[in-house]
Amino acid sequence: MKKWWMILGLGLLMSLAFLPSAFAEGTANAPKIDSGDTTFVLLSAALVMIMTPGLALFYGGMVRTKNVLSTIMQSFFIVGLISVQWVLWGYTLAFGPDIGHFVGGLNWLGLAGVGQDPNADYAATIPALAFMIFQAMFAVITPALITGSFAERMRFPAFVVFTLIWATFVYDPVAHWVWGVGGWLHDLGVLDFAGGTVVHILSGVSGLVIALMIGKRKGYGHEVMLPHHLPMTVIGASLLWFGWFGFNAGSALAANGLAASAFVVTNTAAAAATISWVGSEWLYHGKPTILGAASGCVAGLVAITPASGFVGVVPSVIIGLAGGVICFFSVSVLKAKLGYDDALDAFGCHGIGGTWGAIATGLFASKQINPAGADGLFYGNAAQLTTQIIGVAASWAFAAVMTFIIIKVIGLFMQIRSDDSAEVQGLDLSEHGERGYAYQDLITGHPLSASIVGAQAAQEVGIPKTTLG
Repeated sequence: MKKWWMILGLGLLMSLAFLPSAFAEGTANAPKIDSGDTTFVLLSAALVMIMTPGLALFYGGMVRTKNVLSTIMQSFFIVGLISVQWVLWGYTLAFGPDIGHFVGGLNWLGLAGVGQDPNADYAATIPALAFMIFQAMFAVITPALITGSFAERMRFPAFVVFTLIWATFVYDPVAHWVWGVGGWLHDLGVLDFAGGTVVHILSGVSGLVIALMIGKRKGYGHEVMLPHHLPMTVIGASLLWFGWFGFNAGSALAANGLAASAFVVTNTAAAAATISWVGSEWLYHGKPTILGAASGCVAGLVAITPASGFVGVVPSVIIGLAGGVICFFSVSVLKAKLGYDDALDAFGCHGIGGTWGAIATGLFASKQINPAGADGLFYGNAAQLTTQIIGVAASWAFAAVMTFIIIKVIGLFMQIRSDDSAEVQGLDLSEHGERGYAYQDLITGHPLSASIVGAQAAQEVGIPKTTLG
């Protein structure tokens, strides 16, 4: 009996001797969090977050004085609204386990099961929560971009309901199509590194549909509607340029060479488009403007977004230069000829720029830059261009049809557009009871309305009162 106990004990000691190596082997095969990658992605998420307040300033400076706060409010409020929507149900619809290649399941409702361990399907070296919050900031800024199309004329309650429904039924499904495991465009091979289809085409096309459905601003085409604060717009554009490095480079989801490449081509394309937009308006209108420079940099950033993780530096110059010219003419010529009131050119910059960027990805993508991608037309793979065009067409069609339906349904239950009197007064006062600027009579100290100040200033420079916004 003692012999059997000795044999059993010896066997147990031998198994314990081998246990550490077996445990180490199992640990080595498990996904391991990389602190550098995690830090990089969280900082990138913060950069993308600041883009939406930056967009608020970019748009806010371009509207008239009486609408500056309502315009800023829309972007700022979306940060809160969509951040909550995303953690409750938006994330699982976009990235949850696939249902029919169309949408994610509800497995991660309220972030159930999304924790500090990695999800190897999306990013094996960072916590699942880090990936989730990075993607949340994309979900936040996308509906904020739409607000530029209907600026100065949508009631705040309708805006809130539209934003919530649109994010749920348009953004989340298409994010799954393109980026979700099992999404049909993902499986088809559509390349969209950081959101040319998901962010820019969806927002730009949806904005155009809303602008057409609710009509032009009162006085559009008959009154001068100039930006009231261009320095504010330039500050906003600068924040967008700054934050876009997190937008594109962060989409590598690791602090590696691909992130560095995406960072460089992002800056290069933005710089090239700034030059080409300013050059185009200089030739077309006779003067270069700071508004043109700010718009150009945004156009370049939009155009390079889908391609940023798949193209090299020289193609990024071409994409940026062409993007600046294409977006300039869509804003300055196409809009004027067709007569639609895309107030702050969300469609002209994001819809058109995103379309060009997605197609350009099919031209210039190279597996030398990203082996996980594909070669484009100029690298011997014409099929990739066809695939990109399918992605563009699907995004355009889905955004247009769904936005039309959403606006029609909302219109059955509430008033979408502000009344004429409220629009004349300005949405700052009519919707929010606030003024962006306080004016006082220098002699009496009594407050003056913005319209009175504007009329006095107009008389000094010889502008008729009837042209004032």
